Amino acid sequence: MRRIPRPSGHPAPPALLTVMAATAVALGGCAWGGDAEDNNPPAAPRGVTVQAGSSTTAHVMWNQATDDTEVTAYEVYRDAKKVKEVLGRESMVDVVGLEPSATYRFTVRARDAAGNLSEDSKRLTVTMPAAAAADRTPPSRPGRLKGEAEGSRAAMLSWGTSSDDKKVASYEIFQGGSKVHSVGGNQTATLVTGLRPGTDYIFTVKARDAADNFSPASRQVRVRTAAGKDSGRGTAPTGFRADTHRADGAYYIDLAWTPPRTGGAVAEYQIQLDGRTATSLVFGGTAPRDKAEHSFYIGKTAGERHRVRIRPKLPDGTWGGYSPERTVTTG
Repeated sequence: MRRIPRPSGHPAPPALLTVMAATAVALGGCAWGGDAEDNNPPAAPRGVTVQAGSSTTAHVMWNQATDDTEVTAYEVYRDAKKVKEVLGRESMVDVVGLEPSATYRFTVRARDAAGNLSEDSKRLTVTMPAAAAADRTPPSRPGRLKGEAEGSRAAMLSWGTSSDDKKVASYEIFQGGSKVHSVGGNQTATLVTGLRPGTDYIFTVKARDAADNFSPASRQVRVRTAAGKDSGRGTAPTGFRADTHRADGAYYIDLAWTPPRTGGAVAEYQIQLDGRTATSLVFGGTAPRDKAEHSFYIGKTAGERHRVRIRPKLPDGTWGGYSPERTVTTG
């Protein structure tokens, strides 16, 4: 605050002292920095996935975290050590310089403009492929790339297998000139999500071996997403059925469905019961690809009506669309 000088030896009048005191109180109540101090951290990133791209590189992806102001950065940790930082608008990164055949654990944290850090995301483990000694031969170009829209916010891509003198470690998916996804070398299809309705996209795929040799890009494929609000049907389970049975004096809800097409097996589903999330179902071992079934305890009372539906967790960590809702009655 600028101080107005007055001649020495002339004390300020009582009225002026009162005004100055009131002004000081008013100014003291103002936040000179603008907004109130932000002490609320962002939510922990969800949907984290990790894929070994080569014997020395891992591809880490996550869903955008939420914050009361804005997420400005993401920090990626390897075995509790910070190894990467990207801007808040990013949702993936390649971590390089890893050791072949080693096992690593990755987590991601979100940070806002005030420096508040979220809690750690779910910790994921990845084991790197063995090194390929003196390998300078890149894989062959992936076969014909095909693509089709799955609703208004996703596209299903598939391509022909690449060959390599050693082994294809991964396939890298590009939208325009930007890498948007990575899958294992034994997978030749994937679902790409997070697209905009009524928009044209151009995709290509490259094969990558354990020595970080990249193949030439596949031929381009153009996909136009459906216009309008996304219903989620393109990523939802199909043929969903629900029934009940009684065993040992209790009732169970029996579910059956066909997993959505994602290019790989869907290992996790979320079950919603009577409009609320009831539980997550995670298949251990090999997840079913053609037909899935699950039963869960509901209670001992006959004549109860329940509404149930499910949705899958997609390969990029996002949730797919819900199945149609079914109504069942115990007894």
